[in-house]
Amino acid sequence: MPARDIYHFNVKNALIKDGWTVTHDPLTLRWGTTDVFVDLGAEQLLAAEKQERKIAVEVKSFIGASVTNDLENALGQYILYQDVLLRTEPDRYLYLAVHEEAFFKAFDDALGKLLLENKRIQLIVFDPDTEAILRWIP
Repeated sequence: MPARDIYHFNVKNALIKDGWTVTHDPLTLRWGTTDVFVDLGAEQLLAAEKQERKIAVEVKSFIGASVTNDLENALGQYILYQDVLLRTEPDRYLYLAVHEEAFFKAFDDALGKLLLENKRIQLIVFDPDTEAILRWIP
């Protein structure tokens, strides 16, 4: 089982505060004989539609020596998980959770903006102190 990110429990609590039920901690995905582990799986009942919305959330701290390297690693992991999810759980949406400071460091510059403009990645931006979700970026 992989180590948890330093913000794992902050994101888990933020999801719960936002009305999500955490169903997996971690969410195990199997492809062939290989297991990969997404940090969290969660569901939310959409009362008006009487449907459940399912998400998988990978938490990243972006505290490495290089923001570009952190972004490359996070994106590679995100793509791998997204490809497996599309085959195994196509009704579950993948999000990368980053704290607000990391969002501004990694996604408010040219490379990060390019990823968001091309819809390569979906983000949850959270405040680790208040354990609140600040924005969803689909």
